[in-house]
Amino acid sequence: MYLDHAATTPLRPEARAAMEEGFDRWANPSSPHAEGRKARAMLEDARERMKRALGWEGEVIFTSGASEAAALALAHAKAGARLVSAVEHDAILKAAPDAERLPVKADGALDLEVFAEAVQRERPLVAVQHINSETGNRQDIAAIAGQVHQAGGLLLTDCAQSAGKFAIPPCDMAIVSAHKFGGPIGIGALLVKDFAMLDPAGGQERGYRRGTENLPAAMGMAAALEAASSPYIDPFVLEPMDAIVEHCRESGGTWISDRLSDPTPYVRAIAMPKMSGSAQVMRFDMAGISVSQGSACSSGTMKTSHVMQAMQVEPEVADRTIRASFGWNTTREEVERFAEVWLELAKV
Repeated sequence: MYLDHAATTPLRPEARAAMEEGFDRWANPSSPHAEGRKARAMLEDARERMKRALGWEGEVIFTSGASEAAALALAHAKAGARLVSAVEHDAILKAAPDAERLPVKADGALDLEVFAEAVQRERPLVAVQHINSETGNRQDIAAIAGQVHQAGGLLLTDCAQSAGKFAIPPCDMAIVSAHKFGGPIGIGALLVKDFAMLDPAGGQERGYRRGTENLPAAMGMAAALEAASSPYIDPFVLEPMDAIVEHCRESGGTWISDRLSDPTPYVRAIAMPKMSGSAQVMRFDMAGISVSQGSACSSGTMKTSHVMQAMQVEPEVADRTIRASFGWNTTREEVERFAEVWLELAKV
């Protein structure tokens, strides 16, 4: 049973079918000949379908994934100081290693009082995620956008965990990752309100990105977005998680959602009362259930999660925290089995 969808989620059948069609159009979409023009037409159709599915009225730049989209925005946005929240994904932090870090409060929300002063830098580019991949907390992007725009800055929002599940929030640029909602691995997009916000970076994608466009993957991403339902997962599927909430609290564990300013349902972080997170991951794996200790980019390291540190989560609680995350093909039976195994392990 796979409950690590925040890391990557299985390919939707609609996306697979669209990619197979795309593989039949083997020409380079940038080539001027007839076959290239046909491939270009299909690429632009995928772009328009993506925009409709996301409700985005600006531009779409296809990338190799969220990491490239983040690097492109942070390196080429026509802005001054770079400001990033302290709980951003490693891809953001590594793309802007010299950026000013914006603190969050203990509930995971950006500290808007501190932010009000920091955003006064000359025409800043502010990067704030929509939904955190380790806790599932959602930032108040509308409030943040208001402050950024009042200061004359630009707002970049990492929507890797929210696109296809929630509406794209008000922002100037947004990061999208296909494999988080049932599209293929190896493609994402940078949504931009206006190309004028970026300096050109290459020959493809209107001159804003280098590299041959991945037509099959673009078609798969568009199809996956169109297949997404609202709500993304039927609440009935996730109801069994409620069965362990009170037990978690009563046994000395920590239900991390209790601490969050705006918890979302598809990512749940839970600290067991006695067992370390790494031991839990192994025990769940032995029971046939895939979970993680946090972001897939850092779960293999021994260091404490920077997200937990920024939220001032006690180190012993952070060490005992695992993440269960749910996707488009998660079943109620799988969630029930997770709850059953968690309760068993909590007694050890």
